[in-house]
This record gives sequence, structure tokens and C-alpha cells, in this order.
Amino acid sequence: MEASAAGSRGRQALRFLCPKRSLLFPPSASPLRWLVGAPRVLPPFTVAAALRPLHADPDLAREADEIRGLLPRGFDIVGALLVDGEGSDADAARALKLASALREGLLGVAVSHGMVGGYMDAGSGEIRFVASESGGTDAVEGLEVVWEDEPGKLLWEKGCLLRCELPLKLPLYVPSDEISGIEERFSSLIESTAAKLRDPHVSYLVEGPIPPNESHSSIILHGDDLCSDSRGSSRTKECTKSIVSCSEFFPEKMYNLSLTRENADAIEITILSNQSVSGLKPGTTPVVEYFPAPAPASLRVINMKLDIVCYSSIDFPVAVAVSELIIPGLADQMSVMKKIIASEITQQAQLCPYHFIPPGLNIPVTAIYDTRYGEIEEKQSELRKKLHIRLGLPLDRPLLRISNALTFGGMGKRVKGTSRNGSSLLRDVHREIPSSGVSGGIMSLIDGSYEYYHYLHDGIDDNVWGCAYRSLQTIVSWYRLQQYSSIDVPSHREIQQVLVEIGDKDPSFIGSREWIGAIEISFVLDKLLGVSSKIINVRSGDELPEKCRELARHFETQGTPVMIGGGVLAYTLLGVDYNEASGHCAFLILDPHYTGADDLKKIVNGGWCGWKKSVDSKGRSFFLKDKFYNLLLPQRPNMV
Repeated sequence: MEASAAGSRGRQALRFLCPKRSLLFPPSASPLRWLVGAPRVLPPFTVAAALRPLHADPDLAREADEIRGLLPRGFDIVGALLVDGEGSDADAARALKLASALREGLLGVAVSHGMVGGYMDAGSGEIRFVASESGGTDAVEGLEVVWEDEPGKLLWEKGCLLRCELPLKLPLYVPSDEISGIEERFSSLIESTAAKLRDPHVSYLVEGPIPPNESHSSIILHGDDLCSDSRGSSRTKECTKSIVSCSEFFPEKMYNLSLTRENADAIEITILSNQSVSGLKPGTTPVVEYFPAPAPASLRVINMKLDIVCYSSIDFPVAVAVSELIIPGLADQMSVMKKIIASEITQQAQLCPYHFIPPGLNIPVTAIYDTRYGEIEEKQSELRKKLHIRLGLPLDRPLLRISNALTFGGMGKRVKGTSRNGSSLLRDVHREIPSSGVSGGIMSLIDGSYEYYHYLHDGIDDNVWGCAYRSLQTIVSWYRLQQYSSIDVPSHREIQQVLVEIGDKDPSFIGSREWIGAIEISFVLDKLLGVSSKIINVRSGDELPEKCRELARHFETQGTPVMIGGGVLAYTLLGVDYNEASGHCAFLILDPHYTGADDLKKIVNGGWCGWKKSVDSKGRSFFLKDKFYNLLLPQRPNMV
């Protein structure tokens, strides 16, 4: 691919690790896209992601401040794309100039790596780029564009994550007669705290993830071991610990590491302080000194919880990574928090950073939330909405809630789903299912994860009567796992209690073994989750294939599991495979009537989750001809 991209003309290739669609859709107020790369880790002119300005004509100083808190150290602005201009080289030159100015404002130094500027040709719709070497703003050559098939592999073969948490309690003494000077004193306190991160008495404990059956690897770095001075410029002498590279903390291949919400693998950095390292001579005793305040003052303790991730080359010495990524990253986050806290310093904001790799984005980003506000509070919702717009994420799903944040843990230690009584639950069993066999069909599948609830699960004997309850539980699990709700998946009795409370059933219904159907399920979803549902009625199982186009549209736009109820049977529908020209189709059925153990192989081989045709090759009908069917299509809430 790379060879063909370079072409016979010998032009350099611009590699994109994000799909072309992510640059163009969804549309946004600004025609600009800031292109993000990692010049010290990835090959030159490699774009890992794109960010969007929030306004049509962005304020570069404000953009730099906001991106500084969002983008982990190690990633950098490497260019810009103008998607709604005249479609000429002048657009590319303008984009290049804006990107260089933003990057300089972001890091405070001139650009030293290659940059790119691009535009979209209005006539052909093609995206074209020009490049500038070593940070100049004059375009010197064009670039061929390559869209990589395996973006994650390139990112994590060459790089890894480092993470550092640092809780701080900063004493701010405020003279009673100088209330107006609080913000200035606070800024000075933050600057002095950031400068102390390079003091000789500060040490850094570096620990790798703990793989199964292997020893824990760690080293300690002292201030004198770091590889750059207080201004961040590299020293000429060798680092004491330079022989220890980041790769030595990862015995597995990098691209096999976990970067999921349940478990993300990173080198952990812990900051330690030993004030006696350089302040005392051997044999002396520490003493306490008292410095009286020159005037009456009040003490305010500012609590700050720093938490950063950085992207480093696996070949970097750890001391270089700490010095040139971790310390500047902590200083960046302190600066971002300082501006938030200083704006309402008397209110004691409770800021907490969280890290995310949302679907469609290959790199981590950091969001700083004020935990005084609940996640459904308007101010918090508006902040998440702005982040969704900047990252090009859809505005109808909560991808940046706290429960979506990366959880850092031991390598190979994966968290499994559990039910309310602690038993394990199978997730996403359809991923092991072979193709449907519909020639020329287009698959439309559930979007997201779910848990498989079936007969006899959790020790409840609901054989014969509980299939619709189990389908409802699977649907609720989908809303939980997509972070639309945090309620527990309801038990049969709790489902019955809801139906009694809303007046649909008599009190004698609680504890009974009466069936429920699509209408009752819609009532429960509305009551417990605030979710609306669409219901499709068909007079016979023979008519279900006629609804495949509508079902395909549901999975493409809503992506929620569907409940099919007919006669005394209920199923969960996870997708359809539909050939519009021939009308042939198949239904991906998750069957709640299974009564065995949660053995994935047994479930798949037994057909308890699989593709079902309305009429199979032997002429047998899966759906009954003499029964009517109701299809419940839960809707996706429009929220972030």
C-alpha cells in the first residue's frame, strides 16, 4: 500500500489512521479540521485523528487552551484541513498557516516538524494536501493520501501509554485586605508547584502493568536522572536510567494490549517526595522553621486531583518520557485547572480528569469534569455536547460519561459482566455466529453490547413463561452497557411491580407466572428508563419478511435490540440480512428459551443464537403462520 501511495513520481505519502468519513461527517459549524499526529513516534506526515473547532471562525488562543486539556502529551497538531472553501491551493496554504499558529500557541515554541495543509476539491470531492518541512508555512510539495486499514496496529506497535496521578493540596494564604489579588496569588502558587516537579528531592516510581504469572517490574527515577532542564530542553549528558526503555515494561506485543473501558494497559508513574535528599548533611537533624505572616491572612486549601496520560514511543528511555511528557503534561493540566478554579475560586470546584477512547477515535482524550454537578445536570451535559462536537462524535449517545472512562489495571486481567447475584453473564454472543447465507444481502446489526438473559438464569425457574421477561432484561442490559442508564437490570418481580404501579395489572399479578408481551415491555421501558418504543404488528409469521426493510432501517439508525413476540413465544432480534432486490432475508435471533449453562460454544452450536430464515432449505417455517406477531423497537434516547 505504501509503495503504491508514493507512486512513480516519488511524492511522500500522508497516512491517515482515521477514516475519510470522520473528516467530513457529521457536519459542523467550522469548516476546519485540526489534524493530530505524533511526530516523535509515528512516521512523518501521519494523521491519527481530527479535532473540530467549536466556532466557524475559531479564536486560536482559546482553541489552544481547550485542546491543551483534551489532547495527551505525545500527540501534536500536524496540520489542518479546510472542507468548505474555494477548493484551491490557497485554501491549503491558509489551513497550513492556521495549523502552525495553533501548534505554536499550544506548546509555546515554534513548529519543528513537518506540517500539512489540505482542502476538499469542490468539483470532485477529493481531498488534496500540501506539505511543509520543518515547521515552515510555505507549501513545498504535494502529498499522496493513504487511508490505513489497521490504524490501531501502527499506533500501538510503535507507542504505548504512560499514566500519572497526583493529588495535591495547595495552601493559598490570602491577606484579609487583598481579596482582589486571589487569582494572581493562585497563579503564582500553580507555577511554583509545577517547577518543583524537577527538584532533586522528587522521585518517580515507574511500574509496568502486571501480566499473569510474571513478576512486577519497576524502577525509581530521581530528579537528577531526568533528561531535560526546567525549560524542557534536552541535556547533552546521558541519563542515568537511559538504558531502561518503555518497551521493557511490556512483555507482550504492543498491539495486543488492552485499551478498553474495562481495562487499559499503561505504564504507571507515581510521584514521591523526600525532602531530606538534598536539604540535610549527614548526621544532622531536621528542624522546623517558622515564618510569621507579615499581615493577618486566611488559609484556603485548594484540592487538585491531577490525572494524565501520555503517548510515548516504546523505544524512549523512561527517563526521557517522564521528563519530556509526564512533567509537561502535569504542568499543562495544572494550567487548565487553574483557569477553571480561578474563575470561581470561592466555590471550591471539584475537578476530576477522565480519559476516553470513544468509538471511532483511535487515540485517548482527556475530559475534566466538575464532580459537583451530576451527569444529567445541564452544565455537565453542555460540556459533554461540546466535546462530542469537537471530536466529531454523534449527539445521540453518551460516549463521554464517567462510566465510559478508561479503567487502568493489570495486563490480561479482564472484567466480565456479572448479574445482580454475582453470576457471570455472556456478552455479545452473536459475534461468534457465521454468516446468514443470504446471497447479496446487506447485514444490519445491533450497535453496541448486551448481556444474554435466558431461562433459569439467576436461579429463577421461569421455564415456559419467562421468555419475554428475559428479552426485556437483555434490552435493559443494552441501555446499561451503552451508559444511557445506571439502574440494575430488573428482576421478574420488579418488572411485575412496575406494571402494577402504572395500573396495567392488578396487584395479584406480582409473584405470578403470567406472560407479558410487547405492550407490557414498552410500558416498563418507559417507566424505568424513559425510553419510547415503536411497535409493529403483523398478522402472520409469513408477513415478517415484509418488515425487513423497516427493521434494517431500525438497526442502522437506532441500533437497539428488538423484541419479537408471537403466540406464547418471545425472541430477541439482533439484526437482519436483507437482499432488497430478491427480497430474501434472514433474522439474527437471540433465543431466551435456552436452559443450559452459559457455554458460548454450546449456545452457538445449538442454534440458540443464530440466523433464522423465515422458511429454511427444508421448507420449515421458523415463524408460525397461524400466529400474529408484535415487534417492539426501542428507541435510542437523544442525549450525550
